[in-house]
Amino acid sequence: MSASSPQAPRSRMSLTWRVLALSSLLLLVLAGLFTWLGHANLTRQFEESRRESNQREAREIQLALQRSEASLLQIAALTAASPDLGPALANDERTALIGSLSSQWPTLQLEAGIDEILVFDAQGRQLAEWGEAQADRERPVQDWVNQVMETEYPFSALRCANDCRQYAAVPILVEGESVGMVVLSRSLADVTRQAQQVSGSDVALLITGAHSTEVASERHLASWNGNLVALTHTSEYLPLLRRAAQQAMLSDILATPLRLRHEGRAYELSAVRMEAEDSRRSTGFFLLAADITSQIRTIQRDTRNLMLVSIGGWLAAELLLLAILLRPMARLRRLAGVLPVLAHGGFAKARSAIPVPQGRFEDEIDVLEGTTLALSDQLEALEKEVTARGLQLAERVDELARERDFVGSLLDTARVFIVTQDDQGHITLINDYALTTLAMQEERLLGRAFDDVFTPRSDNEPDKEVSQEERSLVTADGRQRTIAWYHAPLASHSDSRAARISVGLDITERKLAEARLTWLAERDPLTELYNRRYFQEALGQAMRRGRCGAVLLLDLDHFKDVNELSGHHTGDQLLRMVADTLFQEFGHHGVIARLGGDEFAMLLEGADTRRAISIAKQITPLLDSTGLDAGGQRHRATASLGIALFPTHGDNPADLMANADLAMYKAKESGSQRWHLLSTLERAKDELQERVYWVERIRQAIDEEGFELMVQPIVRLSDGDVRHYEVLLRMRGPKGALISPVHFIPVAERSGQIVHIDRWVLRQSLRALSRVQAQGISLAVNLSGQTLHDEGLKQFLMDELKTTGADPHHLILEITETAAVTDFSSARGVLQALRDLGCRTALDDFGVGFSSFHYLGELPVDFIKIDGAFIRTLSTNADSQVIVKAIADIAAGFGKQAIAEFVDQEVLISLLTSYGITYGQGYHLGRPTPLAEAIPGVSHGDTTS
Repeated sequence: MSASSPQAPRSRMSLTWRVLALSSLLLLVLAGLFTWLGHANLTRQFEESRRESNQREAREIQLALQRSEASLLQIAALTAASPDLGPALANDERTALIGSLSSQWPTLQLEAGIDEILVFDAQGRQLAEWGEAQADRERPVQDWVNQVMETEYPFSALRCANDCRQYAAVPILVEGESVGMVVLSRSLADVTRQAQQVSGSDVALLITGAHSTEVASERHLASWNGNLVALTHTSEYLPLLRRAAQQAMLSDILATPLRLRHEGRAYELSAVRMEAEDSRRSTGFFLLAADITSQIRTIQRDTRNLMLVSIGGWLAAELLLLAILLRPMARLRRLAGVLPVLAHGGFAKARSAIPVPQGRFEDEIDVLEGTTLALSDQLEALEKEVTARGLQLAERVDELARERDFVGSLLDTARVFIVTQDDQGHITLINDYALTTLAMQEERLLGRAFDDVFTPRSDNEPDKEVSQEERSLVTADGRQRTIAWYHAPLASHSDSRAARISVGLDITERKLAEARLTWLAERDPLTELYNRRYFQEALGQAMRRGRCGAVLLLDLDHFKDVNELSGHHTGDQLLRMVADTLFQEFGHHGVIARLGGDEFAMLLEGADTRRAISIAKQITPLLDSTGLDAGGQRHRATASLGIALFPTHGDNPADLMANADLAMYKAKESGSQRWHLLSTLERAKDELQERVYWVERIRQAIDEEGFELMVQPIVRLSDGDVRHYEVLLRMRGPKGALISPVHFIPVAERSGQIVHIDRWVLRQSLRALSRVQAQGISLAVNLSGQTLHDEGLKQFLMDELKTTGADPHHLILEITETAAVTDFSSARGVLQALRDLGCRTALDDFGVGFSSFHYLGELPVDFIKIDGAFIRTLSTNADSQVIVKAIADIAAGFGKQAIAEFVDQEVLISLLTSYGITYGQGYHLGRPTPLAEAIPGVSHGDTTS
């Protein structure tokens, strides 16, 4: 066997060290796991111990309160049973009454800790009082008197004000009848001492919600809105409580004790709530601070010991494993050095390097050495045989190569596709011309199915052998070509099954020429819409099928002026823009054609009156926003539309088109409404009167401050914070009712009054903003599409900002996606001008037209408001979820914040948050309210004048 060329030496690692490394890794992982489990077990035991301790302390405090309450009731009962008290009260002898308890008062005060005694007669009048009353203005003593006198049953209560006291009220009985009542109260000093003794911790009594001036300021915890009325070890405990108040809410500590470090020691702070009367705004809490430093240090020490033991065990195991593997690995290394020599033909050298086996028990390495010696003998014999046969094979290969080159040159010189297939339709050979056209390597094509590479047409019958057919082919550069294939069977010498050879001719250019001729017969070359001939044929077919529908005839207004002012090339460009707009927006509704000149038509099969009018109403504003600049002139594509229904207005194409033409001229005559339906002649007068009415109402509202601003909050979904409101407009009706903008905004847009309304809203919003911007509040104001063309908008905003003193950063100006995309260049310029003033901008109703995704990166906006149509169905519609997620990702990619509109369910909040959407707006988060009510600091006059 000939020696192969030597390979460059590679760095390698001994098997011994690999075993040691892997075993070390495994043992270290096990040691770490053992240490972690030990630490976790110690921590769990510590947590359970602390939890049980906290629960026990809470139970002991509640029991101490109950025992104190029972003791106070007993003392009150004994006081009420005083032999002189009842008769003195029954005879209304105040001197005797006072004397009956004056002798007992010092004893009760010193030994029982009684702070106050009150005596009442049967009518609820206070007759005597001992001690100091609690500073509680809302103490319902009279209610207690009524309750005890009615039930003749003792009563107890716990109330907290500047301190916490327990009260006990007991009826005074004389001969079985209640003649009055005695009330005793005492503080919780004894309960506090018992709590400290039971827990062994520092104890503090906290009262929240009270407004007391008697407590020192250093004992007032503002974060908890409470005062510390009692605590042990004040100098050490008070700083700890102050630090805890800064770190956690009291409600959180009630649920879970707080752990914190203070002056190098670890403490656990727990809280126990005292069940006081429900009517109280003040609540008392026992705060217990346990020093857990020793337990924490014990856990750390035990964990460190476990780690040291684990590391020691790892070192001992590795040393033992190294001692076991050292000698066997040396023999394996020697054998590993012999095998490369054997691979390069050094048979004698390999045999001399391996020692002769000794007479001992064989192991696996001995077997491997013996096998290597036998293999060297066999390989040496095999090399001689292979050398001889290799010479014979080389001669045969040269002969076959010459034959292959001859056949290949024949195939590759032909400028056609030549492919051979087996009986399964898999490619077995393909010529160079086909490979060049496909721009693919031969290896990637051989063995693939012929149908996968050359796609059959849909009209071809599957599983049917054909001798001639046409197939489509998509090349690497994306071009689609048509290939005419001719198939013929081939007989196989080694197999009776037939294969076939396929020859393909590229007929793409011929097909394109045929398609171009067909296209020119049906299309208008300028706009690429259908022409008059095709439109009339389509209309005739629809009418012959007995279908109903509508024809919309559209004629551009003043188109002649465009040609005369800017030339026919500008007119042609405007016609193409109109055609593109109509096809993109309404191509899926029916057939759209250019009949000639500036005249277009739309065929709507199956459309009724409502649908035809709806489409006409959509066409006119779209064309209004379509235009171009040429020669210093701005040309807009305004149009008049005539609507005719079939078969109502004609049972043949000629009559129907004539009636549509008549309706179109009626629309031109109307002036205000640029579409006309023959069946609506009677309603024209009523519609005109209604439009005139709303125009006057809008003018009056602007002149006489007849509008009112409403706001709806835009909420930050992560924490519910509101620093952002959208300004909404309402009109006040004759009786004070608010009128929705849906009634007057469309009229204002048609009459041109919408610009004045936008300025009115901006002026009032800036006045309100100047009063609330110090609170960090921003206001969002909607701008109409017509305002984007208001050349004085920037100067108006500059003047109003200067007059009101409003901060432009807190003003957010919104435009709709439709307005932005319809006139992109104007929208971008206006938005950039607004941002230059310092205002922020937003794109409203985003998502209604996905064409705007292309422009989003170029529009200078700060916020994207996702259209509510997707948000309403977000929780149930998978398509809406995909769309909203895509919008959120695109907005984030462009560095813009997303706002979800119409959030009307709680379940939507978690979905929107998971998509990375920052803000939400909708009835679930907040309904529209008057500006003066929603935002403190704004007066009613700010929103109306």
